[in-house]
Amino acid sequence: MMLRHLPLTRPKPDATEFIDILMGRSQSRRVPLIEYIVDDFLIEPIMKNLLGRKWIPFSRQREALQAYFDNFIEFWWRMGYDFVRYEEGLPFSERNVSVPDVVAGANKSRIWVDLHQGSIATWNDFEQYHWPEIEEMDFFPFEYLNKHLPEGMGFITCHGAGILERLSNIMSYEGLSLALYDQPALVQAVVDQIGGLLLAFYRHLLDLENVIVIFQGDDMGFRSGTLISPDDLRKYVLPWHQKLAALVHAHSRPYFLHSCGNVEAIMEDLIAKVGIDGKHSYEDAILPVQEFQARFGEKIAVLGGLDLNILSAASPEQVRQKTRWLIETCGARGRYAIGSGNSIPSYVPLENYLAMVDEALECGREG
Repeated sequence: MMLRHLPLTRPKPDATEFIDILMGRSQSRRVPLIEYIVDDFLIEPIMKNLLGRKWIPFSRQREALQAYFDNFIEFWWRMGYDFVRYEEGLPFSERNVSVPDVVAGANKSRIWVDLHQGSIATWNDFEQYHWPEIEEMDFFPFEYLNKHLPEGMGFITCHGAGILERLSNIMSYEGLSLALYDQPALVQAVVDQIGGLLLAFYRHLLDLENVIVIFQGDDMGFRSGTLISPDDLRKYVLPWHQKLAALVHAHSRPYFLHSCGNVEAIMEDLIAKVGIDGKHSYEDAILPVQEFQARFGEKIAVLGGLDLNILSAASPEQVRQKTRWLIETCGARGRYAIGSGNSIPSYVPLENYLAMVDEALECGREG
């Protein structure tokens, strides 16, 4: 396929302008790129074929890990992003289900949390559960990325899973649903443990000078509503997001939220009470990004929105057309960054991802 801009030979990232655009403080008409996660299955051929670099798989062996992160930084830099985004979480004990990735050649597994049986279902389970400690966390990946960014780039990061995700992972979705009625005090005890640990985790991350945004993921909805009742979210989950956002704001950084599904019932709470500064994850079948922006875009930044069904099933030219349309529609309103509606998983065709980014670099600079 014909690429007009990729890979960039002399990138000029501007993390400060990126934040100012999304916070409504800049007069720039540039529409920056945003992405939550790009799967290594797509990064690998970009490293080899576009950037001419040797691919080094992720490894916990320190020398190999440094080489992996050098490639990781190069990818985000040469693709035109103003930042590197990386996430990793505390080692909570959870029950998972694993199956091979459906994408040919991916050579990895996809992991789902057990929906029916969790690690905590009773007070005895709670007392016996091994809660991770901050001292157990190896912060080397965050510290290495923070120290090795090219000039002008920022670091966007978060704890891997958010409050509700971690709560439902530990208790299981079915177990949590029952406990909300039968054992609300247990639910509160579990969520308070999780929230306290995430606060401690962020106190460490926010000491890193190049962190420009905390971009927390916490899926709270499905196609037609929230995963648990809005009132239960307000009681157990949102207060902890409010504490996290307050901590981030106290360190003069924005707090962005990635949350899949239909969260319309709590959107005003997220804006007015929690204090999120930007929202990510959109699906056209739920609420297209341009409609979300028309309703909430004067209050918060709107991030991404190119529907994953288009990215995974349309032609590269159709992806380009949709990218340009979003930039002309949402970008013209301001406080907008262009990217996928969710993430770039392994099943997105490489040519479609490259078409989106290349087109964004072509017309995003025009405003």
